[in-house]
Amino acid sequence: MKRNRKVKILATLGPASSEESMIEKLHQAGADIFRINMSHASHDLMRTLVQRIRAVEARSGRPIGILADLQGPKLRVGKFADVKVELKPGQTFTLDNKDTPGDNTRVYLPHPEILEAVQPGHRLLIDDGKLALRAEKCDGKSIVTTVIAGTSISDRKGVSLPDTLLGVGALTDKDRADLDAVLATDDVDWVALSFVQRPDDLAEVRKIARGRVGLMSKIEKPQALERIEEIIELSDALMVARGDLGVEMPLEAVPGIQKQLIRACRRSGKPVIVATQMLESMISSPVPTRAEVSDVSIAVFEGADAIMLSAESASGAYPVESVSMMASIASTVERDPHYPGIIYAQRAQPEATGADAISLAARQIAETLKLSAIVCYTSSGTTGLRASRERPQVPIIALSPIIKTARRLSVVWGMHCVVTHDATDLDDMVNRACRIVAAEGFGKPGDRIIISAGVPLGTPGATNMLRIAYIGSDGQTGI
Repeated sequence: MKRNRKVKILATLGPASSEESMIEKLHQAGADIFRINMSHASHDLMRTLVQRIRAVEARSGRPIGILADLQGPKLRVGKFADVKVELKPGQTFTLDNKDTPGDNTRVYLPHPEILEAVQPGHRLLIDDGKLALRAEKCDGKSIVTTVIAGTSISDRKGVSLPDTLLGVGALTDKDRADLDAVLATDDVDWVALSFVQRPDDLAEVRKIARGRVGLMSKIEKPQALERIEEIIELSDALMVARGDLGVEMPLEAVPGIQKQLIRACRRSGKPVIVATQMLESMISSPVPTRAEVSDVSIAVFEGADAIMLSAESASGAYPVESVSMMASIASTVERDPHYPGIIYAQRAQPEATGADAISLAARQIAETLKLSAIVCYTSSGTTGLRASRERPQVPIIALSPIIKTARRLSVVWGMHCVVTHDATDLDDMVNRACRIVAAEGFGKPGDRIIISAGVPLGTPGATNMLRIAYIGSDGQTGI
């Protein structure tokens, strides 16, 4: 299955898309990687979805990535005697550690870490920012606040803390149990960590995972932006989680932050996914708004590796149409005459490593000579990532003997992954690359390709060779 676009599509599975037949339709419509939201999926459901995705993968013959998205700490207020109370801007309202029903003057906050961390002047945003409070007095047991904006609060509403750095990590007891269940399947490729605040939040997950899955940091808190370079360095990929980010940051700041994060990831060669409300109206409508089309287009023009559907594919009325629409928008943008220039203008300088120098040379040669494809032999996936970092105009074919590597690369920009045995010698390397390029529809007899690999063959992390080859007249050999 050959995709006519370079940006990848990540589709969330849910009640509208959990059946194997629907997963297959979503894959055929353009989904390259599937997200399982552990906020809603039990361990049994997660395992069932993984099995169904792998069944679809086996029939399609294409590697499919799976992302398990951990819930992270969900901070909520307690309950009220009357379920909902009315408040007035300017009045005093207290959050405390008393486990009794609340009223219009106070409510229970079952999170001692918040009571201990909030300082006078900090903001507390309730119910996705519909109610805004400012802390006036804090003693570790209660927070006396002033209502800044909003008129009501009700049972179990979420709490956001844009000004407060919490002392607890991003991994909860539920997340640890979910992570253990995900790793036990040995069939999930990526794990997303929610509400990352600092580089230290990634350490525990890395220790547990031990390289068995890629670690994706979801950026949805302003504290993460203050140490974003360190977080990117310790992550395998980044997700721009615009939903919660738009609650904790001014809405008008989110587009600039999105650009900042995409460009930072492109410089470092780490995949970056843009997520949340991309085609939100398609939850209930068969067509998106013009603004949503522009929103998706901007992410593609910026060079994001992947764009994500959440409720649109998980619980919406038009999951297949949503994926098809996103694929159509992406393909159209990539055919736009301005697209290569915009992508080129944001291209990062290569790092002073052999792999980067090889990847830069491969891209320049391929574009100068108008070659049909860049072929990368990669065991760990690093060579593929460096090739993608260059954002070449020609297709990138990643050949790997390891199915897990091919699946993990399914989220990476421009990457067409094929699982194949390692080449036995240089002749086999050339013949195998030419044969696969022709078979996959990226070239024909007489076309030229460029191959990057490491010598000795099969040595991970040793990319040190480039070879230009012609596809033979039989489409099976190289010259």
